[in-house]
Amino acid sequence: MSTDDTTASEEMKRKFREALDKKNAQRRTGEAHLDGDSSVHNGQGAMPKREFRRKSG
Repeated sequence: MSTDDTTASEEMKRKFREALDKKNAQRRTGEAHLDGDSSVHNGQGAMPKREFRRKSG
């Protein structure tokens, strides 16, 4: 590898790292809403026990 290839590779890695850091920083700016409680609890209700029957005929 020549030095141009390694510097270009390092430059590319640095740019991707900066972009990833920027993306992750934007992600952390909002509130977590961990103290809130969802109004949906047990969404599907009580599930009846499944019954398997053998085919007759």
